[in-house]
Amino acid sequence: MQPVHLFDLASRHAQWASVRQALVTGNIANANTPGYEAVDIEPFSVVLNAASGAAMAQTAPGHIGDGTSSGEAARLDGYGVTATGGAVALDQELVKADEINRSFALDMSVVRAFHRMILASARTGT
Repeated sequence: MQPVHLFDLASRHAQWASVRQALVTGNIANANTPGYEAVDIEPFSVVLNAASGAAMAQTAPGHIGDGTSSGEAARLDGYGVTATGGAVALDQELVKADEINRSFALDMSVVRAFHRMILASARTGT
């Protein structure tokens, strides 16, 4: 059975959200700067697929594999930041800021739930 790297995944997602939050706040801060173009980060799914190779893993002999046997996830050094190609639209940036807030809340909820589950299993001794 493969271990679940939930805490690592939540940590990566929080790092990604921190980078995106910095970019969005920079966009909002420079909304009135002439010639400034809004920037955004790649979606987390793209970052995660690049880090993991986006390959299917054959975890049991009966499972269909993709021809490779690698189960290791590669570390991604940085995030791709691209210009969105236009002036800053404050309404869109505020929507992005809300998405980031919900991402942080989801990360914390998942980690908190698994932390409680680990503590409960440690208390019962099973």
